[in-house]
Amino acid sequence: MWMFIGRRAVATIPVMLVVAFVVFMILRLSPGDPATVIAGDYASPADIARIRAQLGLDQPVALQFVSWIGRLVQGDLGISIFSNLPVTTLIGQRLEPTLMLSLTTVVFSVLVAVPLGAVAAWKSGTWIDRTVMVVAVLGFSVPVFVLGYFLVYGFSLELKWLPVQGYKSPADGIGLFFRHIALPAGALSAFYIALVARITRASVLEVLEEDYIRTARAKGQVESKVLLVHALRNASVPIVTVIGLGIAALIGGVVITESVFNIPGLGRLVVDAILKRDYPIIQGLILFFSFLYILLNLLIDIVYTVLDPRIRY
Repeated sequence: MWMFIGRRAVATIPVMLVVAFVVFMILRLSPGDPATVIAGDYASPADIARIRAQLGLDQPVALQFVSWIGRLVQGDLGISIFSNLPVTTLIGQRLEPTLMLSLTTVVFSVLVAVPLGAVAAWKSGTWIDRTVMVVAVLGFSVPVFVLGYFLVYGFSLELKWLPVQGYKSPADGIGLFFRHIALPAGALSAFYIALVARITRASVLEVLEEDYIRTARAKGQVESKVLLVHALRNASVPIVTVIGLGIAALIGGVVITESVFNIPGLGRLVVDAILKRDYPIIQGLILFFSFLYILLNLLIDIVYTVLDPRIRY
């Protein structure tokens, strides 16, 4: 197990280098000049040249990349062009809202989607199955920002049950935290619930047709035990896979959701950095999200070996 984890950890190094190179080149080759943005509309060419020299943008691209990688190895993601703060500091300041929104969404979605998918497979062909699938189709079809505005209109403006926007830390009170996180997590979880529920239904439905399920039923075991112990457990590998991959898909949804609900998280930081062409922040955030994605894939592979001992690497 530890040898496998070590090999996978070493294998992430070239992957991160490739990601870093691609991100660096895309940003450098895209139109626009951050020095011009910083200097303003009335700056002279000399002012722009001076700012480019301060930022190191007047150097060859290859030299810029080598210098950036050298700082990256030391844990330095750079300094924000506009705020003049370290990128690691900005990420640390915005991490909690995004992390809590993502965790709340994942936990809520899994607790709802897995039982829904399992019951839909168990009652395949009935109105329960059809209802779950209709809900899943709606979850795939409605964009996050549209659902977010509907939730704001219904629960905030009309019913006045929940706040329209903003974020409160759990340190400010669990009740206050859940009141502010309910609508963003609800909007963000719609697609995730639909995805996990459909995969759960397909996986459990396939397992329910296996011979050992018929054997368990022939032995007189109750249907709930057959579903939970035998079917759901043996169908867990593809379910865990889609849960892990779905978390990566949440990144795009977090950016939109935080913008709709005015949550000061990493998503808002991404949007602000792109609008200002703040290269260090954009590069640092993409690398940060890439690292989380690679780490998540490693954890999924480890969970595979726990759920199914037959899986070996």
